Amino acid sequence: MKGLKDRCALVTGGIGDLGYASAIRLKEEGCKVALFDIKPDEEGMAEKIGSRFWQVDISDEGQVKEACEEVEKDLGNISVLVNTAAHFIFKSIDATPEDWDKITSVNLRGTSLMAKHIVPQMKKTRGGSIINFSSISGYVGQANFATYNATKFAIRGLTKCWAQDLAEFGIRVNTICPGYIYTSAFVNSCKDLGLDIEEENLRASALHLLGRQGKPEEVASTVAFLASDDASFMTGSDLIVDGGYLAK
Repeated sequence: MKGLKDRCALVTGGIGDLGYASAIRLKEEGCKVALFDIKPDEEGMAEKIGSRFWQVDISDEGQVKEACEEVEKDLGNISVLVNTAAHFIFKSIDATPEDWDKITSVNLRGTSLMAKHIVPQMKKTRGGSIINFSSISGYVGQANFATYNATKFAIRGLTKCWAQDLAEFGIRVNTICPGYIYTSAFVNSCKDLGLDIEEENLRASALHLLGRQGKPEEVASTVAFLASDDASFMTGSDLIVDGGYLAK
């Protein structure tokens, strides 16, 4: 990909499957990469790929501000921000106020706080790429997914608004919308909902024209593209990576 060598990238949800795959791909493209995650990096995943790790709750502005300042001192101005961090709550009208507070605090407030504290770094060099993670769940209704889908629809809206707000500074903002991707989050959600993992994998696979769930590495390839100069005329766009889910 053009223009990624020696750029500084920050990935939230960095030790989750999608975040980590994105970090690996950006490292392969020559970026310096920082990983944020609410979980501790107990297995040294960042070190394994030559990256830096910060344990950060992105819903806490104090933590976000401090960590972003440290990244700038250690790695330089961030020019690529990849917002993969997400909380998963699958409920409908039965959702409690606590459920709504919890999922929006990460998926919306956290995503917004990251942009708030990284955009000033991007403005210094008059350029950058923000990549927000939505989902096919940001396009369609799904039974008993109202809490999750609402935040994913909202992320697409944030992207289109920020694209207008930041274009004058040369900052591009786009959204990636994956289909079902076989990740630990998928497995854990099945467990939380009391579903058979293999049966759910077969069900989810059948929803895609390609007859399978995606792989984190396939999503990471689109992250590298949107981060790069190859996507220099793309902003305010949704890049759908869904194996044909929405085409059915």
